[in-house]
Amino acid sequence: MSFSELQNKLASIPNIEALFEYFEVDVNRQFLVQHQIEIIKRFNGYLLLQKPQDWFEARRALRGAFCKIHRGQLDTHTRSACRGCTSCLRR
Repeated sequence: MSFSELQNKLASIPNIEALFEYFEVDVNRQFLVQHQIEIIKRFNGYLLLQKPQDWFEARRALRGAFCKIHRGQLDTHTRSACRGCTSCLRR
């Protein structure tokens, strides 16, 4: 799948929950609804920077965007690991 085909597919996805279902990423839906704008902005930024060539690279960008936002919500003084998403790369 080329980058242009991937862009067309992503443009046809109606909402953020469908986006996560397309990439088969299981997440906390409540957190997803609360922070969907930040996640979409970061994901689109990663797509602009990396230009993923296949489904796996785009999935990695989505997971990275979600985990970055989620880790930003955690307390920095306790050094707690991300526990809200099952797809976190830090586990």
